Amino acid sequence: MTQIAKVRSNNYLRQIKSTVVYKAVAVVASYIAVPMMIHYLGQEKFGIWSTLLSIISWIVFFDLGVGHGLRNKITEFLAKNAREEAASYIASGYTLIGLLAMGLWIILMAVSFFIPWQIVFNTNVLSEEDLSLTMQITASFILFNFWIGLITALLNAVQKNSLLALRQMISNVLVLVLIWILSRTTNASLPLLGVVYGVSLILANLLLSGWFFRTYNDLKPHFFIEKKHIRTLLGVGSQFLIIQIAMLVIFTTDKILITQLIGPASVTAYDVVFKLFGIITFLHGLICFPLWSAYADAYHRNDMAWIKNMLNKQIKIFVVFWFAVAALIFLAKPIVALWIGPNIEFSDSLVLVMGIYVLIAAWLNIFTMFVNGIEAIKPQLYTLIFGMIMNIPLSFYFVRYMNLGVSGIVIGTIFSLLLAAIIVPIQSFRILRVRV
Repeated sequence: MTQIAKVRSNNYLRQIKSTVVYKAVAVVASYIAVPMMIHYLGQEKFGIWSTLLSIISWIVFFDLGVGHGLRNKITEFLAKNAREEAASYIASGYTLIGLLAMGLWIILMAVSFFIPWQIVFNTNVLSEEDLSLTMQITASFILFNFWIGLITALLNAVQKNSLLALRQMISNVLVLVLIWILSRTTNASLPLLGVVYGVSLILANLLLSGWFFRTYNDLKPHFFIEKKHIRTLLGVGSQFLIIQIAMLVIFTTDKILITQLIGPASVTAYDVVFKLFGIITFLHGLICFPLWSAYADAYHRNDMAWIKNMLNKQIKIFVVFWFAVAALIFLAKPIVALWIGPNIEFSDSLVLVMGIYVLIAAWLNIFTMFVNGIEAIKPQLYTLIFGMIMNIPLSFYFVRYMNLGVSGIVIGTIFSLLLAAIIVPIQSFRILRVRV
């Protein structure tokens, strides 16, 4: 193993160790916050809030894939020691995203007054005015965060992934503290919860941005756009954008479908089970997500042996997650009863299909980290477009015609991911056979 490969491997392990600590605190804070929010809002309002966040999260998909494109370009230029070019790309990226955020804010504020929010959320427990105000407040905070959140791409590019976990820890702990204060000083209020959520996100990103640009002073951006950079970022980013849109439909429409096909109260049971299995997603993410930029760095240095070795290790680690998911399936109901209380009801079938869904998503992530890092994303693109097209019709079929309830929504998501979970690993092994 070369010296650079050793440094890369050691940094990967160091990032995981730091991330474990930060993520553990973040997850504990998040899990404590869930029953606190349910108690504060009630089940139906919590379901509305959870669905609202899914809708608002769509905003991040309007970056035209610039974040992912910027991440890969910065990793490439730093590997080649072209720091001035990297700084120029950062400036163009921040300027472009800032202008996009401003334009989206103007559009969203204008149209929010004309959308029948009670119909969107299938509820009358909140007035149109409260729902509209909550959307406006939350969207405004998230759009500002949409701009300063570009720090995510930069931290990933320099392989400081643990700091993203630190950001999540700061945000989640702050949310927990502020919700505790709200629950003791106010009546249930979605607009106030929107303020709490937004302030927590922005503060965490501002702290990390300050640290990054003090540490990497030569990469500090200025307000300008280089046309050639925009063409490059949008060229690479357009494919990532389509993948993001496909993932948006596959992953974030579940709560909306449940709200419309079954009712917002059922979102709570889905969300609780989803967050329970989020333990698996969280642990696998600790191991998997830092590798995107590490693979990119190794690829641009033509270190294919390191990539092959790391992928083999990831597959072996994945086997451990099978046993973890199986254990969680059997223990789900007593854990939820201890965590949330006995009033949350959900079926055994929902637990089973959620476990299957988490395993398929984890398997796919092993290989998407590799192909995303080297920008060989067309097979992923096509298979996820197919999954996106199939997701809503499949979910509708399983709920309305098979009477599978909330479980049917998750089964629709599973089928939407299956093709990608087969094709992308095959593509990855073929690339390694050709290059090694």
